[in-house]
Amino acid sequence: MNKYLKETIIDKKTGIEYHLEGDYYIPNLVLPKQEKVNLNKYGRMRLKYLKENKKTEYSIMLMDGTLNKHLKEIQETAQKGVNQIIDQLKEKSDLTEDMKDTDMLYWVGTMNAIKNQAEEIIVNELIYV
Repeated sequence: MNKYLKETIIDKKTGIEYHLEGDYYIPNLVLPKQEKVNLNKYGRMRLKYLKENKKTEYSIMLMDGTLNKHLKEIQETAQKGVNQIIDQLKEKSDLTEDMKDTDMLYWVGTMNAIKNQAEEIIVNELIYV
């Protein structure tokens, strides 16, 4: 047999295909194709959390090919949630658009506080669960 031709066999029970490497049969495992996703802040946070704290869930999603879909859903939901909470908190505060011109430092400080509150809520309820 030519040393460059690999012998392949298929296990009847599992249906897994193996190829011969030296004296050992190695399974021909290939991950399923996944949709390419550009992760934003929330997607990266969720990925890091899964890798560090939910290793089993991470491995299962990676092997099933559902990881990228999950991360995309999480980041879209998180962004919508943050925007919605910001709008709600702005309505409850005494902040107006006119304050941008009259008291800019107060407006910026209040908007930063509102944004931080919204992100904290989303991170605790959606990302780190």
